[in-house]
Amino acid sequence: MTISTEHDLADRAAPVEERTEGASDRRMALKAGAIALAGLMVPSLARAQGARRKVPGDNTPHPANPGGTMSPSAVDPTTEWVSPELRLVRRITMGMTDADATLARQVGYDAFLERHLNPQALDDSAVDQFVATNYPTTLQGVDTLFNLDSGTLQLQLSNAMIYRAAFSSRQLQERLVEFWTDHFNISFEKVGYLKVVDDREVIRRYAMTTFPQLLKASAHSVAMLAYLDQTASRNTSPNQNYAREIMELHTLGVNGGYTQNDVAELSRVLTGWTTAGRGNFTFAPGIHDNGAKTVLSVNIPASSGGPAAQAEGETVLNMLVSHPSTATFISTKMLKFFLRYDPSNAQVAAVANVYTSSQGDIKAMLRAILSRDNLMAAPAKFKRPYHLVVSAVRALGAQVANANNLYFSIINGGQQPFTWQTPDGFPDTTAYWAGNVLPRWNYASFISSTNSPASVNFNVATFMTSGSAAGVVSSIDRFLFGGEMTQRLRDELTTYVAVAPTNTARVRETVSLALSSSTFQYY
Repeated sequence: MTISTEHDLADRAAPVEERTEGASDRRMALKAGAIALAGLMVPSLARAQGARRKVPGDNTPHPANPGGTMSPSAVDPTTEWVSPELRLVRRITMGMTDADATLARQVGYDAFLERHLNPQALDDSAVDQFVATNYPTTLQGVDTLFNLDSGTLQLQLSNAMIYRAAFSSRQLQERLVEFWTDHFNISFEKVGYLKVVDDREVIRRYAMTTFPQLLKASAHSVAMLAYLDQTASRNTSPNQNYAREIMELHTLGVNGGYTQNDVAELSRVLTGWTTAGRGNFTFAPGIHDNGAKTVLSVNIPASSGGPAAQAEGETVLNMLVSHPSTATFISTKMLKFFLRYDPSNAQVAAVANVYTSSQGDIKAMLRAILSRDNLMAAPAKFKRPYHLVVSAVRALGAQVANANNLYFSIINGGQQPFTWQTPDGFPDTTAYWAGNVLPRWNYASFISSTNSPASVNFNVATFMTSGSAAGVVSSIDRFLFGGEMTQRLRDELTTYVAVAPTNTARVRETVSLALSSSTFQYY
């Protein structure tokens, strides 16, 4: 892929009714957009580096991976991000707002982090009420959910997640929900209404507690057991899917020291872990393998059934959460998500020590990961489509009455919520997402030009109070970048909007170009 022609790029930014302006204006748009985006682009695009894992029995055709290469070093906005407080805001929220930036500067780095590590102290009642009113299925029990349309359930679950990410005061909690949703990935397309319950009772309930609590809740989740075929496992023919993934993806990691024999033995341990009715976990002693087993060199004696048989599984869960490989694997994955794609061995070891000493306390690990020194030395990370869409809503202060358009923008970016088919979750790498640039531009154009009170409403007047080009760009800098816009982007946006700084369409186009810039695409 190459950078678009001048008319293509200009038309991408312009509202439909403005696309009859002269070619000279369009060349200005090209200059602003192309230079701002040059750091995002490379001449050729590669396919995604990681192939999707295959779920046994899954013959669903998968969309093409939005592959590509995009190096943060091509344009590294962190050279301009000198404020530790604003770097923290970018990492622990779903997108910086002017209010966040102001508060972080006022209270300081440590106090702002602690504020978000204590989400129950933050009032989220307005968001809770909106979700309850507009997405009521997210709060309903299995008997009700069972009888509802699957498409409605999926849409409401996704839109509730998007709305909370955009407007919740508990932003770090929403970041953790995103992280753990991928870590304990379950495709809605396979389990349907059960994922609604899992999202509420597992991921959201335990996202900021401890990893042992979260893992054990997931292990008793009917959605997880159904997704990984544990419900089909019998003493006569143990199914190994869940046993394998709980070690490879949930705890120890692929190089965590287990063997194929451990997978087979754990699958025997877990026989009897199944479901009853429309969404209740149960242990069925009649299908449990009561023979002796050995998992990770620990002997599990034969049982006569009853509570001791179910306790075998609980014993192995305790072994897994206490294993040194789990401390390393979870610490590495959290460091990659919250800090940098390439954490050092020393950083991993330090966080793993916190995991061990705190018994997997998620908040304690985040304090270690998000130290001031760590964050100031970290390069920028690339926003995935979900993150990008929500961050633009937050930066612009857009009002959302209906999240459908945001949902479809995320789908267009290649990240439809709750639909990743395989248990490894959506990739979090620049290489995977960077090639799908056009949907990002299209979304920037949509969100900056939208004015629909029934859907999404962006008030452009926020950026036009001064009436001057410099004032418009300063407002963009304040609300989108916390005052840390790169000088190159400032110059190009100023040149573009100077033609008509009091023209609403022109200012909207300038906002669109700012959202399309490499600086906004990273965090």
